[in-house]
Amino acid sequence: MFDNEKIISALSRTKDITVAVIGDFCLDKYLYNDPANDEVSVETWLTAYEVDHKAIAAGVGGTITNNLRSLGVNTICIGLIGDDGEGYELLKTLDRVGADRTHMVVTDTLCTCAYVKPMRRQPDGSYKEMNRFDFRNFTPPAPELEDAMMRELESVIDRVDAVIITDQYYQRNAAAVTDGLRAKLSALAGKRTDKIFFVDSRAFAAEYDNIIIKCNQFELIEYFAGGKGDPEDMETVIREGTALQKKIGHTAYITCGAKGMIVFDKNGHTEVPGFKVEGEIDITGAGDATNAGIVTGLALGLTEAESARLACAVSSITIQQIGMTGTATVEQAADRLRGDK
Repeated sequence: MFDNEKIISALSRTKDITVAVIGDFCLDKYLYNDPANDEVSVETWLTAYEVDHKAIAAGVGGTITNNLRSLGVNTICIGLIGDDGEGYELLKTLDRVGADRTHMVVTDTLCTCAYVKPMRRQPDGSYKEMNRFDFRNFTPPAPELEDAMMRELESVIDRVDAVIITDQYYQRNAAAVTDGLRAKLSALAGKRTDKIFFVDSRAFAAEYDNIIIKCNQFELIEYFAGGKGDPEDMETVIREGTALQKKIGHTAYITCGAKGMIVFDKNGHTEVPGFKVEGEIDITGAGDATNAGIVTGLALGLTEAESARLACAVSSITIQQIGMTGTATVEQAADRLRGDK
């Protein structure tokens, strides 16, 4: 059904394409502590957990960036971060993978979104995540911050092949992507039809125009079908996905876990099977890896279905990386495709 060699050949040109990632970025910070080092605070008489080391990584838009860079794609990051320590660390993680983060918008009116994850050492030497501490903003960004992000995007639009919009949060207007930014991005996509515009939005995908949409089967039923229907029933997914594509007039990608993905376009739908993976898996970041794979394929000139197949290969590699948000290289993706007989 798929010409895997065509996809593999296209992967040799990833260094020739550039993708802008705009929207929500956050910092993932893991704090490792061992019960053997616990101390009682002399101020509160509560147990103090002594952190002996930490690990940081870029999340959300940063995870997409990590996957694009792992595939060799030139990546420009446009997000909103606070003038704080978490923002400093987030920029360092983007530097580490070689992304262009000079277009990130820094403000002292908001904090950098971050997921702080205390990791407790277990008797067997493994670590278990404790209650998470999240850095979040619950007041809307000022309109001038929306304008600043759009100016940064417009300053690079002529030299990018595609734009990925990452719209992470369920609360309206509580992060970088606001109602105003969605409207501005939709308008720009309508003007720049020579560019690929792609959005992954957990709760607001229906509010974008002129843009390719990706969501999972559960989000499809929840936000486009009003919660009516079984997201595990593929006939329901196909019916609602077809309705979604007709509504938006653009391609829609619906991911279906281990079953793969269904691509809906003007010609109908194509079911793209996932790759069989054995052993333990960790699906953290699989959706962001999928986003990177789809848009990489489209920017390389692959068809919608071929791009979905590449994305399935990429995500099948990342979920085998346990305890971390994985990435896939060109070589790994090519090997996975070659093994698909």
